[in-house]
Amino acid sequence: MDDKKNSLQVIGRTELVDIPSWDLYELNAKIDTGAYTSSLHCHHIEPFEKSDSQMVRFNLLDPSHEIYNDKLFELPVYKTKNVKSSNGQTEERIIVRTDIILAGQKLRAELSLTDRSEMRYPLLIGRKLLKGRFLVDVRHKSL
Repeated sequence: MDDKKNSLQVIGRTELVDIPSWDLYELNAKIDTGAYTSSLHCHHIEPFEKSDSQMVRFNLLDPSHEIYNDKLFELPVYKTKNVKSSNGQTEERIIVRTDIILAGQKLRAELSLTDRSEMRYPLLIGRKLLKGRFLVDVRHKSL
């Protein structure tokens, strides 16, 4: 067990994350071991059907964010899931999958789409993505 623990990459309580396929770079992310699912701040989240497939369209971030570009995304829905938010409310969220780069590692991520405008960080990385890959050192930011 100690060998596995010693082989994990150490990251801080916040990190910069890239989503290259979406032209999104150096997005501030909170590393949250208390959250199971990772989530991303979006607005105008609209599910729809296209060729008998469940799809979702949305804008990343919102106009008040410094890297907002008003680009509309359309992606397949990976799944929907009930997620309990930090305020204790349960809501059904759409989950999409994409590759992200965290601490130099390219990872396949499942991201729930939600309004995080009241949160400090537009991206939250949950323990499902962290497990078996990273140790979190809360003394540090952006290692």
